Amino acid sequence: APAKAKKTQLKGNHVELSSDGEVEEGSWEMEEEEEDGSSEEMVDDYGASSSEEEELRSISVILFFILREGLSDDDSEGEDEEEEEAEEASKQKMGQKEEGADLQLNLDIDEQFKLPTSEEIEKEDILFISLCATSLAVGDSLTMFPPAEPPDLHVIHQRIQGNMEVLQDFGVKREEGRSRQEYLTLLRRDMAAYYSYSDFLLTKLMDIFPLPELINFLEANEVPRPVTIRTNTLKTRRRDLAQALINRGVNLDPLGKWSKTGLVIYDSTVPIGATPEYLAGHYMLQGASSLLPVMALAPQENEHILDMCCAPGGKTSYIAQLMKNTGMILANDSSAERLRSVVGNLHRLGVTNAVVSNCDGRQFPKVCSCLQCLPRAAVLSRVLGGFDRVLLDAPCSGTGVISKDPAVKTNKDEKDIMRCAHLQKELILSAIDSVNAASETGGYIVYCTCSIMVEENEWVVDYALKKRNVRLVATGLDFGKEGFTRFKDRRFHPSLKSTRRFYPHTHNMDGFFIAKFKKFSNAIPQTQKEPAVEAAAPSAVPDTIISEPLPKKKKFEGSKTDEDQKLPQPALKKKRLLQAQNRSLKA
Repeated sequence: APAKAKKTQLKGNHVELSSDGEVEEGSWEMEEEEEDGSSEEMVDDYGASSSEEEELRSISVILFFILREGLSDDDSEGEDEEEEEAEEASKQKMGQKEEGADLQLNLDIDEQFKLPTSEEIEKEDILFISLCATSLAVGDSLTMFPPAEPPDLHVIHQRIQGNMEVLQDFGVKREEGRSRQEYLTLLRRDMAAYYSYSDFLLTKLMDIFPLPELINFLEANEVPRPVTIRTNTLKTRRRDLAQALINRGVNLDPLGKWSKTGLVIYDSTVPIGATPEYLAGHYMLQGASSLLPVMALAPQENEHILDMCCAPGGKTSYIAQLMKNTGMILANDSSAERLRSVVGNLHRLGVTNAVVSNCDGRQFPKVCSCLQCLPRAAVLSRVLGGFDRVLLDAPCSGTGVISKDPAVKTNKDEKDIMRCAHLQKELILSAIDSVNAASETGGYIVYCTCSIMVEENEWVVDYALKKRNVRLVATGLDFGKEGFTRFKDRRFHPSLKSTRRFYPHTHNMDGFFIAKFKKFSNAIPQTQKEPAVEAAAPSAVPDTIISEPLPKKKKFEGSKTDEDQKLPQPALKKKRLLQAQNRSLKA
């Protein structure tokens, strides 16, 4: 019998073989059916299926591309960083070159600065005035010509710096054949053109400040002063006010150690002059320099105070809060229009011890003498003639507040300064006469201006020291520069060292001057000229009328008798007859 064909199955390829080694028919069909319909996967010798291999391959491919992209990104980032470093290096090189150029330019200015020619100056003039006769005017006239090109401010600024370097070491760096006056004239002209000042005012400032300090002063006037407020302690405390304003979006800080009520405002999301706290009278918008005169005055409770020029009321209200609404304050101003703001501020701030008056401050002593004749005004006249303290914030040229009023740069001249000085001298004598020297707590006068001119400050104070029985005392302020005791060819009293000057470039506040007097006698001293005038007056010394004319009369009578003797006899008779007729007519 034929041997039965034994079927063996290969595990690796699912192929069935016969006993004789031949592949049975239908085996491929079975393989195809298994590939098509079987859910079993083919497994390799290591036990991994084909699908897993494909997944591993795909993952490896993905990882390959990811790594490749990462490397490319790193390369690109490295390239970007290299480019940035190269750019920074180039910028640094350029900056070094620019700095080197600037340094070289400064060195050139320091070493080789030369005065420009007149032609170069005329090209840079904004407006130059020349005396000429043209078809536009008949005869000689002042004609203004605009320049062809505007001046280069950068060139002018560089020239100012170079000029100042030369002036600081004039003996070494000056140009041969050039005088110091030529450099100063050019510097004054350049500063006037660069900072827009008049030649008159700039000349005055050059007399007051050294050159480096003058530049700082001019630069400070181009920047506004910080906004400051004063806390009204009659209604609130500074800490509570600061917290309330911070909650409203105000960025602020205490003004300084020297002030217990001031706050400086940096920025605000709300208008400072319209907050509920402002309308409720919790604070007053007031410059930092305006706090200083009241601090120097140091008013005490239950005193009688005169604020001779009080508008707009900031100092008056500060005096009231220091006095805790006790005593009496006479707030006076010569302008009725400005007194409206005074009344409004006093009501808003809760001041109840102030009396507002509209009077010329120069007339206060005369008003007091007139009131003494009225029986019902005895108390008022006693108060007006015997204030314990007087604050005089005198009208001035405003040269200390140029940052607030830039028009001062060009609209002031010598006549304006002397007019202000004359008014200030009259006011300060009136203020001194209004103080009672016998006051137990007072007898002080504080004189202040917002000007830096010597004619309005030290000159006026020195005049008051000569005309009244007063002396200067310490202001009580820990900072500020001393006043001048000598200025150009003038010499002032040595006690003017106790006065104080404040500048915008030094103290970051408006320019101010403060002097404090102590009155030690109510008597007005007599000048040396007045006794001589009285001695020469006939009504003052009646005895001289009898004694002095007698010799002249005798001489005159003697001359008459001599003339009568020389006359002929008929003419003498006729003359005597006329004299007798005249006597009868008079009788």
